[in-house]
Amino acid sequence: QTSSPTARPTTPRRASTARSTCSRARQMRCSGQVFATLIATAAGLSCHVLPALAGGRVPPPSCAVDTSIEQEVQRRRNLAIISHPDAGKTTLTEKLLLYGGAIQQAGAVKAKGEQRRATSDFMELEQERGISISSTVLSYEYAGKQVNVLDTPGHQDFSEDTYRTLAAADNAVMLVDAAKGLEPQTRKLFEVARLRRLPLFTFINKLDRPSLSPYELIDQIEQEFGIACCPLLWPIGSGDRFKGVVERRTSLVHLFSRGERGKRAEETVVPIADPDLESLIGDAELYAQLMDDVEMLDGLTQPLSLAKLARGEQTPVLFGSAMTNFGVQLLLDTLMELGSPPMPRALDAGDGADFTSGELSGDEEMVEPASADFSGFVFKLQANTDPKHRDRIAYMRVCSGRFEKGLKVKHSRLRGQQLTIAQAQTMLGADRSTLDGWSYPGDVVGIPFSPGQMAIGDTLYTGPRRISYAKIPSFSPEIFARCINPTPSKYKAFNKGLEQLLNEGAVQQLIERGDTGGGVPILAAVGGLQLEVVSSRLKSEYGVEISYEMMPQTQARWAMAGWDKVDAALRDRKLLNVKALEDIYGRPVLLFASEWTLNNAVAQLGDELQLRPYALAPDIQERRRKK
Repeated sequence: QTSSPTARPTTPRRASTARSTCSRARQMRCSGQVFATLIATAAGLSCHVLPALAGGRVPPPSCAVDTSIEQEVQRRRNLAIISHPDAGKTTLTEKLLLYGGAIQQAGAVKAKGEQRRATSDFMELEQERGISISSTVLSYEYAGKQVNVLDTPGHQDFSEDTYRTLAAADNAVMLVDAAKGLEPQTRKLFEVARLRRLPLFTFINKLDRPSLSPYELIDQIEQEFGIACCPLLWPIGSGDRFKGVVERRTSLVHLFSRGERGKRAEETVVPIADPDLESLIGDAELYAQLMDDVEMLDGLTQPLSLAKLARGEQTPVLFGSAMTNFGVQLLLDTLMELGSPPMPRALDAGDGADFTSGELSGDEEMVEPASADFSGFVFKLQANTDPKHRDRIAYMRVCSGRFEKGLKVKHSRLRGQQLTIAQAQTMLGADRSTLDGWSYPGDVVGIPFSPGQMAIGDTLYTGPRRISYAKIPSFSPEIFARCINPTPSKYKAFNKGLEQLLNEGAVQQLIERGDTGGGVPILAAVGGLQLEVVSSRLKSEYGVEISYEMMPQTQARWAMAGWDKVDAALRDRKLLNVKALEDIYGRPVLLFASEWTLNNAVAQLGDELQLRPYALAPDIQERRRKK
């Protein structure tokens, strides 16, 4: 059973497979929120069948549910905004903060005159170029909910940062430029959101400019992504004639008037049946088109189904303009009502399989958010959010239990080594404040750390059983350059700055085999803009100007079988025109100058050398064994 677009959603009764039923029943038991409850109710099964459905597998010891945690889980809304560059992600993020009451005046990304800078773009290069080059976390309270907004870079050179951020999200907002429709990066990020099983909301932006037909935009989404669209808002005109939107579930028309720059838009709300609506719109043609559209949509589009939204089969579609504040409040309210609370998280299967896409199979062991024991994982590292103190911050997503500063946790990659998190911070872009009280599942906490202590993908936990969450996708680098410091007097600052920036994971460092520290570091990046960011930040944050010597190689593979196997292949002349380097953990990395050379090596030696497109940070036991 589904809901009518003119009424609030009702409980779905669609049956699911045993696998999806098991997962959704867990959601009901632990979150208790409407979204999860409806899905579990659809299954019609008791949570007591979970061990049987899971094949008799013993659940994690942290499965005991704490009702006080469950109440806080219900309040959380954690969302990532994804799109092609220049679709308006950062502008929309600012407006969500404005309407959420977190800031008093929103700053557009392209700052002019007295217009303030965007809260989420705090790096010097971001402010100079008007682009987002790093994911940002912005947390605030709105309408009784704790909202965590994850603003992501749109440029393809920073896709890896976006992929990591999606691993920490529970909902995704796909932003589409109304004039351009779907663009290449939007397509890639949609697939990642689908693989991560995130409920997807679509906001079609920039209706204040000449736009494609809303029917054409919806058809693009349905045809290319194979996902049903359910328009919750429908635009009235576009460009200079953009008057507002109609909210189909309530049959209310929202007519907007442009407000002051950075301030809330003024709106008039009237029922669609109001006899004065045509005069309020002030355009007889648009009024007639609106009446025709409303009637046509009821027959052409599917009604909203929360079960389909949860399964990634349907996306609610909303129209508006972030720049002029049209429709932003309605988007925020929709996310609060229909967005998913924190869901169970998958544990690492431990089978050593490659993890290149982020896809979850459905067979993973899960940890419930309302479990009594704390757990969380690190999805991002950031150096110098406060340049005066040269700090390092690990962005940790809380997955279960409670977290507070001073908590004693165990570090999974360090084989359960105990750490005391003496300091913890909440974040609003670059602005941070000391964490007071508890953080709950869905929250993102900033943790200062020492060099080598944290790596992307690390799991922190309490409880007797060592656990590790499913790995975060990594990309294989395609650009390689020697990083040269031409000023010997800056040697110390150069090394310190490069070390901190490399810890963030934006680029990787390779070295010549046998280099004990005096050689020229080699940087490996997914795209050229990443190297530009390293150069810019070394100059602005450490006072070091560098140059690059580009290398001809374009592909890389880690040889996880080790140096003995690689040396044997080199002696047998099976690796011609291949450059062998080391990563910072001493593991062999093979660089190839062409895709043909790579494919030939993979075909002949892929299994023997255990060639992988990337390698995660090894745990402490593996590192000791190598020494």
